[in-house]
Amino acid sequence: MSAAGGWHPLAGPLRSWGHFVRRPPATQIRTVLLVVVVLGGTIAWIATSPSSSSTAPAATYRAGALVPVDQASTSSRGVTAATINIGFPVVSLSSLAGQEGFAADVEFGQQVEAIDLFVNQINRDGGIDGRRINPIIASYDPASESSMRALCKTWTEGSPAVFAVLDGIGAWTGDNQLCITQEGHTPFIGEWTTVTSWTDQGSPYLWWTGPDQSAILRAVVAWGESAHLLGGSRKVGVIAGDRASDQAALDDVVLPALRRVGVDPVVVTIAADPSETATTDAEAPLVVQRFRSDGIDTVLPIIPFNVFFPLLQAESSQGYYPRLLLSDYESSIEVALGLMPVPFAQALNGQEGLTTETLGGVDDDRPTAKGGYDPGLRTCWKAWHKRYPQIPPGTLSFYIEEQGPIADWCQAIHLFATAARAAGRDLNRRSFVTAMSKVTDFPGTVTPVLSYGPDKRYGPTEYQVVRLHINTPPTTQCKMPLDRIPQGTCWVTVKPFTPLPDT
Repeated sequence: MSAAGGWHPLAGPLRSWGHFVRRPPATQIRTVLLVVVVLGGTIAWIATSPSSSSTAPAATYRAGALVPVDQASTSSRGVTAATINIGFPVVSLSSLAGQEGFAADVEFGQQVEAIDLFVNQINRDGGIDGRRINPIIASYDPASESSMRALCKTWTEGSPAVFAVLDGIGAWTGDNQLCITQEGHTPFIGEWTTVTSWTDQGSPYLWWTGPDQSAILRAVVAWGESAHLLGGSRKVGVIAGDRASDQAALDDVVLPALRRVGVDPVVVTIAADPSETATTDAEAPLVVQRFRSDGIDTVLPIIPFNVFFPLLQAESSQGYYPRLLLSDYESSIEVALGLMPVPFAQALNGQEGLTTETLGGVDDDRPTAKGGYDPGLRTCWKAWHKRYPQIPPGTLSFYIEEQGPIADWCQAIHLFATAARAAGRDLNRRSFVTAMSKVTDFPGTVTPVLSYGPDKRYGPTEYQVVRLHINTPPTTQCKMPLDRIPQGTCWVTVKPFTPLPDT
């Protein structure tokens, strides 16, 4: 992709494309479609955004009782003496999300090849106790909730029956996860996440490779206090979306955490559903005006992307730039990089946030300590390069994207295989989820290490703090790529990986 002359809403992502294409595909969908919403493309956003609740009714976000793994179904549906049927939902390249989010991402078009490669790798190594994984790959349009639900019902109730569903890139979201798990009693491993009550409702079948947002928000507060961005003389504001998920995060996680550190914030709720775009755009300047008049120094956003953009617009128009506590909540720290240097350099340059991901690395053979691949990702790359040794068209090297689709699918497939092998020859839903609850220190790709437990349904165990940096003029803060063309923007590690708080 190349930027057209003059400013337009996609200028930020376009100018940062070298970094943007290494971000998880789910984030690419969200970032590009963010601007579609701001410009009035509400239907597209509602259909494709993997936000915490934009497609889910409020009733879904009730506190769910955690079902223990030893109460899982003992059904072996989808398992035969020789095979294990696994569903792989892959976003159609012809869909809006495929066209808008991944038009220039070579790896997006290589997802089927990646799935086949890593599945065949497991099958060649003896499979799962002699059973071969039978990948049932289904192309789907995330703009169609009805087709996604129909696919869920086919897998969980119809034919071909599947034993589990894997979503490496995080595009199978919201109620669609609960359709597989809560309704279909089928194991699901996916990247998209929200707060703990969601995995409680999908328990014991729902497992995330991404972080539980309850843990993320608690970590945000702990980091904010330690960095002196909360407490003392600093005045704190919290802006929360009016979605049920955002309000649950506010009431159940953020406010209690702030109270524990003695912070009484100014809390403002803003319209956050994409169908309320006009209301959101009208409220954003008023929120910023109130924070500015109240002398707010630090703002903790609990908002989706369709609110983040007009909020930054309002800050820029009013010349008010508080410290933002960014994070993996709605991937605000990732998306922020795509919105600078244009149009929000002043609002975002130097801002910091925390993430469980390996942000700031590079796609080459330098050692991990110098920003190269983590061990799990290096293993995936070696397998990919052995099968596809030539430089893929449109890329600068044969290295896979550190946070791209190939790495994502490799992680999900090998995580499933690890648990399935541990379940033993008597593979059924109960033996599998019991084995998942015992997976620890799994070498991840997007995240360095994944560990689970009987009451821990998300993998990441650590987070790091990174700072957004505009690399003009070029500095050593941004790692130099092999092509020797300096990065225009980058993340700079401020605090190395440290344990996440419990949920």
